[in-house]
Amino acid sequence: MAHGPTYKVPFRRRREGKTNYRKRLALLKSGKPRMVVRKTLRRIIVQFIEYDPKGDRVIACADSKDLVKYGWNGCGKNTPAAYLVGYLAAKRALSKGVKEAILDIGLHRPVRGAKIFAALKGALDAGLDVPHGDDIFPSDERIRGEHISEEVVKMFESVLDRIKEEVG
Repeated sequence: MAHGPTYKVPFRRRREGKTNYRKRLALLKSGKPRMVVRKTLRRIIVQFIEYDPKGDRVIACADSKDLVKYGWNGCGKNTPAAYLVGYLAAKRALSKGVKEAILDIGLHRPVRGAKIFAALKGALDAGLDVPHGDDIFPSDERIRGEHISEEVVKMFESVLDRIKEEVG
């Protein structure tokens, strides 16, 4: 008798290397919205996503392009920009009723002091409750941009103040 193949074809997103379904299932079991942080070549994107059987729903999001509206004209991918994007996204999520979330870093490696954790620190400072370890964050000097220039520090402070005024 003829038999079919003895192998199983993985899901498409697994084949493309985009989704780790074991990690995704563990995050979804928590029942909390996910704080999804993604890096592109030029931007940082933070989204708060809720599971829905028909497809995940985005509750709130922020992008480093949104910072231009608040006066940021620096690089959209550095550590201060990541902090500000996390802060802005968390403020938007808080206004939609999200009180707590769980961090989803996708396929990124959890390296201490990474930009992903700068975005997490921004969300925590905005008032969101996200489980974390205290030793993973970048230093406050790096978050403010002191390692780049004094001009970035001034721009960081002014953008943060404008976000606090306008968003809440």
